[in-house]
Amino acid sequence: MKRALLGVATILVLSACSRQETREAAAAPEREELAEAATKGPELGEWGVDTDNILETVKPGDDFYRHANGRWLETFKIPDEYSSYGSFTVLYERTEERVKEIIDDAVSAKAPAGSNEQKISDFYSSFVNTRDINAKGLTPLAEDFATIDAAVTSEDILHVMAQPDIGAASPIGFFVSVDSKRPDQYITYLTQSGLGMPNRDYYLEERFADKRAKYQDYIRQMLSLADIEGAEEKAQAIFDLETKMAEIHWTPAKRRERDLTYNLKSLDELKAFAPDLPWDAFLSAGGLGEQTEFVVREDDAIARLSSLFAETPIETWRAYLKFHLLDSYADVLPADFDEAHFEFFSTELRGVVKQKERWKRAVAALNGRLGEAIGKIYVERYFPPESKEQMNVLVGNTRLALKERLEKLDWMSDETKARALEKLEKFTAKIGYPDKWRDYSSLEIVKDDAYGNAKRAANFDWSRSLDKLGKPVDKTEWGIPPQIVNAYYSAAQNEIVFPAAILQAPFFDPAADPAVNYGAIGAVIGHEIGHGFDDQGRKSDGDGMLRDWWETEDADSFEKLADKLGAQYAQYEPIPGFPINPKLTMGENIGDIGGLAIAYHAYQLSLGGAEAPLINGYTGDQRFFLAWAQIWKRVMRDEQIKNQIASDPHSPAAYRVNGVVRNMDAWYAAFAVSPDDALYLPPEKRVQIW
Repeated sequence: MKRALLGVATILVLSACSRQETREAAAAPEREELAEAATKGPELGEWGVDTDNILETVKPGDDFYRHANGRWLETFKIPDEYSSYGSFTVLYERTEERVKEIIDDAVSAKAPAGSNEQKISDFYSSFVNTRDINAKGLTPLAEDFATIDAAVTSEDILHVMAQPDIGAASPIGFFVSVDSKRPDQYITYLTQSGLGMPNRDYYLEERFADKRAKYQDYIRQMLSLADIEGAEEKAQAIFDLETKMAEIHWTPAKRRERDLTYNLKSLDELKAFAPDLPWDAFLSAGGLGEQTEFVVREDDAIARLSSLFAETPIETWRAYLKFHLLDSYADVLPADFDEAHFEFFSTELRGVVKQKERWKRAVAALNGRLGEAIGKIYVERYFPPESKEQMNVLVGNTRLALKERLEKLDWMSDETKARALEKLEKFTAKIGYPDKWRDYSSLEIVKDDAYGNAKRAANFDWSRSLDKLGKPVDKTEWGIPPQIVNAYYSAAQNEIVFPAAILQAPFFDPAADPAVNYGAIGAVIGHEIGHGFDDQGRKSDGDGMLRDWWETEDADSFEKLADKLGAQYAQYEPIPGFPINPKLTMGENIGDIGGLAIAYHAYQLSLGGAEAPLINGYTGDQRFFLAWAQIWKRVMRDEQIKNQIASDPHSPAAYRVNGVVRNMDAWYAAFAVSPDDALYLPPEKRVQIW
């Protein structure tokens, strides 16, 4: 299985009461400072939107995205270390600096062995100590390479693949998650895996021919740097093998289909379904030898991948494993490996010019490995309780707005409507931070052992996953820690989650005009709730169970509306030859359109029948829509746009604005949009699902 660094940041769980009190005392002035800032007025502009970015020469009806953000879009230069830059990045950098301060405190604390401070300090210090990493060369990998070289049978190869700390890649991966049809328990999922490039399209489509050539060069380079004999021939064999895997893989759009990717099989059924793989050896090596049931995601692909495994020479698998081990751990290997990895995955695939400073990359690595340790301190220092209180009000109004909209839907029967309302009633919202923090006591972090720390962290993460099996689902668990600038919806838990770090301007500002908060974080809340009713989320009920709870006619009506929306997005082509894939982006597009409509309704509810005041010449509705446009401002390099189109279920930023507002009647009224304007859609062509 490919070692995955989670995109999360870190939080410190403190080990002693006295140390805890000291931290909280230190955090108090920072909380007071944040509260004081909130009384001074909004962070952006006079009421929450930076109107200096508005480009008056572009009519709102022609390009609302550029109208709202045009001055910034025309003048901002993407920093060399980024593939794109926007509102999310601003908050990411602010949070990155704050996390660095927390890490610096841990480094200077001279904490006792085994404490979270010690782990943070030693992980960070080891990661940034490139002199030590370079001096060691590939010595830290010697034992792992020897293990791979000793693999002479299929069972041996699978044993290497299944180990989380050394199994660098595998054509079939496994993970533990909530059972989609029995959401009160966990189960092991089996899924297609094994590719080095982002997905199958990079291996098979003509538009990525240049990337294929560069990837082959990269494989060759990594093998040569490691002094692996026959690098040229082995690189070709590895690439040919991955191409065969890609031919078997499901497309990214098909992998979104939640009903297609749930195929429950007993161990005996699995062995009969895919008989070419020695399953007992594979599962036992991964700690899954006692499991009797599995969910096979891409069922026919898994069967064909097992056959491909059996057909592939052991020698090729050994070369494949060594390459992916080098690739997966490149950030803690000597500089030549690290730079080669950067040049392909960042420069070639995403257009990044310059590698980030090592300390920033250390912060990201820590975020992925000790996330909730730093997050606890982050919340103490930077998340005022008042923000959580205001968010609860926003969530409550947004839920009420969707309830009212569901009750008035004219295309849904009373039977399905009642079940939809029941699902909405069962939604839970997590705001700011978890109630229970993760325990890192069993994770050993050793100073000046960057490679070993990464391996032990991988083992720790997998051990946590294994420990869930056979236990009730932990509904207090968070998928990301508080200092991540993001939000998510979990279908299996029927919950929406908003970490503290996203609850900052321009998404949320306690001092901003209410119209701005509803148009920004309110629409994000609506977006995440809306995922429970998008083309895939709608397939689970209020308890998180994957089942069909829709009347047939209602499902047909939904599909017609979704197809109508998909036809709009299919016309968008950010770069010639790279049109938006409406099937891949359908869920996010529905989330955006439904989320903004729900948030607008919630904003109207918040006014209590009164008319919003005019502020600096802007109506409440205008401020609402400008806030939505502002949170999506982003500049992107062409290579990153191509990468996003091929792999990301989100549409590029401009279409998350223009593609959404042109479907909302209130936007037309707010900005006097007419049939002569480029974004104009006749009323009968506008799509509103929720």
